Amino acid sequence: MPSSLVIVYHRQPYEEHIVAGQTELRENRSPNGIVPALKGFIGRVQSASWIAWKKSPAKRAPKFERRISIEDSFGRYDVVRLPLSAEQIAQFYHVTSKEALWPIIHAFPSFYSTQNTDWATFREVNRLFAEAACEEAAPGAVVWVHDYNLWLVPAFVRAHRPDVRIAFFHHTSFPNADVFNILPWRKEIIDSLLACDLVGFHIPRYARNFAHVAQTVHGDVRIAEAPVPPELRGNGTALSEQTMPAALYLGEREVRIDAFPIGTHVELIHQLVRAPQQNARMEEIRRDMGVEKIIVSVGRVDYVKGTREQLLAFERLLQRRPQWRHRVKLLLTAVAADPGMKVYRSAQESIEQLVGRINGHFGDVAWQPIVFSTTAMSFAETLCHYRAADIAWITPLRDGLNLVAKEYIAANVEESGVLVLSEFAGAAVELTDAVLVNPYSLSQMDAAIDQALDMPEPEQRARMALLGEAVRQRDIGAWSEHIMDCFAALGAPGFQRG
Repeated sequence: MPSSLVIVYHRQPYEEHIVAGQTELRENRSPNGIVPALKGFIGRVQSASWIAWKKSPAKRAPKFERRISIEDSFGRYDVVRLPLSAEQIAQFYHVTSKEALWPIIHAFPSFYSTQNTDWATFREVNRLFAEAACEEAAPGAVVWVHDYNLWLVPAFVRAHRPDVRIAFFHHTSFPNADVFNILPWRKEIIDSLLACDLVGFHIPRYARNFAHVAQTVHGDVRIAEAPVPPELRGNGTALSEQTMPAALYLGEREVRIDAFPIGTHVELIHQLVRAPQQNARMEEIRRDMGVEKIIVSVGRVDYVKGTREQLLAFERLLQRRPQWRHRVKLLLTAVAADPGMKVYRSAQESIEQLVGRINGHFGDVAWQPIVFSTTAMSFAETLCHYRAADIAWITPLRDGLNLVAKEYIAANVEESGVLVLSEFAGAAVELTDAVLVNPYSLSQMDAAIDQALDMPEPEQRARMALLGEAVRQRDIGAWSEHIMDCFAALGAPGFQRG
């Protein structure tokens, strides 16, 4: 059955588990995050399909059905699995996406490399995703493409299916023209995005950067401006904007531009943290830590996450304020990258060496200042650590949004706690009552963690109340409603509002 909504995202919308030699498909362990957020649209449309990849031996027929039907708590939908070889996955995802595109997207051109890049393979994989989407889409359907590694999909879809509406959502940041234009494929990428009917971003700054890049590629691109909603202006912060592009015009073509940050599942988090077993686990964590102040930092190994800079700031804290030794602990989770991600090996080695140096220099048999893990915790366990912590320290050097910040706020409902947040995380424009910090400044990093440790409880509660209200107002439900309104504005069948 042709689908009115086709979601194009590289990940499969479930987890595969081998049980007694058979593959079982289970819903994602974490009910929060990108995949559950996208699956939330499935039950809201007449029919839906999801396009993803699945590894398969090269030049051999795949040992799995290419197209399957799924029925789970989100509804009934079809999944089309593209059989990609190990070589295609490595080139498309591990090399081109992570070694060439990722450093540019996050404004780290010194990490940019095309030494091992095969752009033809990247283009071919994008074409395969596009062909699958075209086959699934009903007349006039919405084909909704996600994230930078599928930048070329819209152009292929537009060429084969001019009847469909094409939307694109960036889960990452988007750099300014000086950085983006380093890419030798910039025109092909921008031409593809300009084939969309709607291009979405988390925050206005990224939309502004995209519009400027489009003008540098096509000098005759016209921009229609609109005021930024007050709650997304981030007044005085590094990513603040007062106006933003609402649409781009290239000849007769209109491309609508949207900026609306994805939210977290606030009600679900509230339900989980209020469960008696969760309270007991939170208390157990606090007892095990045995210190006055617990700082939590949750992320993954990546040079853009600022983990090294954060560890150096923690080391300076223990040097500057020795009275905090034996009274504070940093719970640091930096999930190790996939073995195929060679670009992150040096980042992981640097983190591990710093943790060892700090624990070795300041720790003793009774106290280790850092509890470190490279293994991801379950969502429920992560929420318990958020609640047990007095401070969440989230200071990426660049981040498209950062849902961890919102999860920490939601988990600490009606409680005290301090969020220290980088100005260069997209979420900073809407979470201005956090302790915002420039992670590139040593003095600001020092001042921010000092402020968090010394903040009186009444101020903590006042700030947390304001942050909680911001997270509730723009939760995952608000994001979903906003996206549905955007699709309806495109005139797509099945998305019109009464």
